[in-house]
Amino acid sequence: MHYNDVIGQEAAKQHLRQMVAEDRIPHALMFCGPTGAGKLPLALAFAAHLLCESSDSDGPCGSCASCRMTDKWAHPDLHFSFPVYKKKATDNTTSDDYLPQWREQLERNVYFGIDEWLLDIKAENQQVMYYVGESDALQRKLALKASQGGRRVVVMWLPERMKADSANKLLKIIEEPPAKTHFLLVSEEPDQVLGTIQSRVQRIQVPALSEGEVAQALTERFALSEEEAQVAAHVAQGNYTAALARMQAGNEERTFFDLFVQLMRLSYSRQVRDLRQWADTVAELGRERQKRLLTYCQRLVRENFIYNFHRPEMTFETTEESQFSTRFAPFINERNVIGISAELSDAQRDIEQNVNARMVFFDFALKMIILLKQ
Repeated sequence: MHYNDVIGQEAAKQHLRQMVAEDRIPHALMFCGPTGAGKLPLALAFAAHLLCESSDSDGPCGSCASCRMTDKWAHPDLHFSFPVYKKKATDNTTSDDYLPQWREQLERNVYFGIDEWLLDIKAENQQVMYYVGESDALQRKLALKASQGGRRVVVMWLPERMKADSANKLLKIIEEPPAKTHFLLVSEEPDQVLGTIQSRVQRIQVPALSEGEVAQALTERFALSEEEAQVAAHVAQGNYTAALARMQAGNEERTFFDLFVQLMRLSYSRQVRDLRQWADTVAELGRERQKRLLTYCQRLVRENFIYNFHRPEMTFETTEESQFSTRFAPFINERNVIGISAELSDAQRDIEQNVNARMVFFDFALKMIILLKQ
């Protein structure tokens, strides 16, 4: 993994290179920024730089034994920590139990998010987090000497999902780590990380990518035409992970689009029996996917409302979504947009609180009959 594998983020790369060149590397860094900006790839490239036996000011050499091991994510002094879920309440689950799936994901694509990770470990309807056993496992690993006699690096993904008891146990080792040990935290919600941990790390801001950077990466890495790449980049709004997801045939958002269109057409024509069947279908998706569906619906309602202002630079839709909006946008207006958004928010709240999904979605569908007529 080299800095050249990271899309954009030249300022952050230069800052990290300078740290190594001056040998002034903090014991704990936290890479912060939005989803799809490249925080994890940047942290992995920095980890490779720190562990390389023959690194220079540009980055890891890519040919030494350490680089070869790092490229396979199997360096003995590179440790990973990430949120997981317990299959049984009595399990003492740690990241090590899911390390094969983690390495497979890194081999496929280092630009991924929590949704992809949930699919990897077959936990779509579960809440993943750090358990107290994770801190104990890290302490045992770091109590041993470095295998290669040099630095050790711990890459910790999404520390905001760490429970308080685990975070408090980890606090001491982050504050006073063993010699030549560096923690690289990768967070999308840094303000949700335990405050005492926040105060002991140096932040590296990783801003969202520009549309041009995303489009160029899609063109170079997937041979997309410039037009296709620009559309995907515009819709993704700097989120390279989202751009990749939209490229996949049969991806989740295509399913969500079809469900949204079906809901609006059935509601407008007042087909109550079919709306009940629609609610039953959505209820089978599982709660995590239901929440993502509601988030998608909120986005599409916003896009259709903005579409009415005839300002294409302000809308972020795929070609298919835009074609639908040419006919549907007039039905989302100043008289009902707030009401529809409020009902979507209420439905998302109810789903998060484990209210019966069939009741939630059928109730929402019935309300849409009234709201669309306003």
